[in-house]
Amino acid sequence: MEYRIENKGDFKYLMSENLNYMFNRKSGFSAVWGATKEEDPDYSPFGPFIADIEVTTICKGPGGKLCPFCYKANSPNGDFMSFGLFQKVFDKLPDTLQQIAFGVDAQCESNPDIWEIMEYCRYHGVIPNVTVADITDKTADRLAAVCGAVAVSRYNDKNLCYDSIKKLSDRGMRQVNMHIMISQETLNDVWETLTDIVYREPKLEGLNAIVFLSLKKKGRGVGHNPLSQEEFTRITNFCIENKISFGFDSCSAPKFLKAVEGHKDEEQFKMVAEPCESTRFSVYIDVFGEMYPCSFCEGIEGWERGISVSKCRDFVKDVWMDERVVDFRSKCISCMNMKKACQVYEV
Repeated sequence: MEYRIENKGDFKYLMSENLNYMFNRKSGFSAVWGATKEEDPDYSPFGPFIADIEVTTICKGPGGKLCPFCYKANSPNGDFMSFGLFQKVFDKLPDTLQQIAFGVDAQCESNPDIWEIMEYCRYHGVIPNVTVADITDKTADRLAAVCGAVAVSRYNDKNLCYDSIKKLSDRGMRQVNMHIMISQETLNDVWETLTDIVYREPKLEGLNAIVFLSLKKKGRGVGHNPLSQEEFTRITNFCIENKISFGFDSCSAPKFLKAVEGHKDEEQFKMVAEPCESTRFSVYIDVFGEMYPCSFCEGIEGWERGISVSKCRDFVKDVWMDERVVDFRSKCISCMNMKKACQVYEV
């Protein structure tokens, strides 16, 4: 199979017989189709479109307090990916790549090479995105200059999140989102935030959207409990009725689709609900340059060790089409067809 990449201004195009995409580097909008616009491909045989790359496991937490549900269980003791290793990893990735989501610490300060890493991405036409929680004015300046989008995580102290969002939007960033993990234990924070949005909290005037992340019981998150479908539907309906711009991780797609069953815009909602993309269109690479299906799969059965990206000869042949990856992808597609969220976790 062959494909062709074309770059025209802010747009990047992939063209082939059975898989095509259009990606807008400025807005982050991406459209994927098959031989016709009506066909929805199961996966990309040419390599990932999105890479989730962990560049540090060192984190002191927002406000100096460790996140009580961090699935990575990160702490001040950890490792970071050097620019040299990142360069080796990046140079092995195929040109299908559209953007990179970097896994950093709450302040985006624990990896001394982070800015060189992001600039390298920009230079090579790949848009860096990042999630933070508690940033200084100086960090906001640098993120606004180099990132396509920045997400700010909402933890118990909402002001750390709101202040960081304002710092970024004040610097002209339009793609500033809020991430909030939804569980029984964080439900009060969710409703407090939605109420603040409805009543137009000034610090959130520049917020692009709130993004809900479903709980996966791993790391420090094992003590939390997932939301019921009823509670998820209530949040979804509230956002729709109050015209709140919202999104969700692909893990939440089946719950979202169930939440909008019977809605007058159900068909339109189905078009924006993408189920699990791991090994289909996205890839995760840890701080040591090893590939796993997603960041929640490190250490699970069959994935006690990842696949080295920096040492591979050909990413598509040696990593993307590795036997373990192909097996995971097959199960992922089966889950998608059965409208099941995840082959590993109960979401």
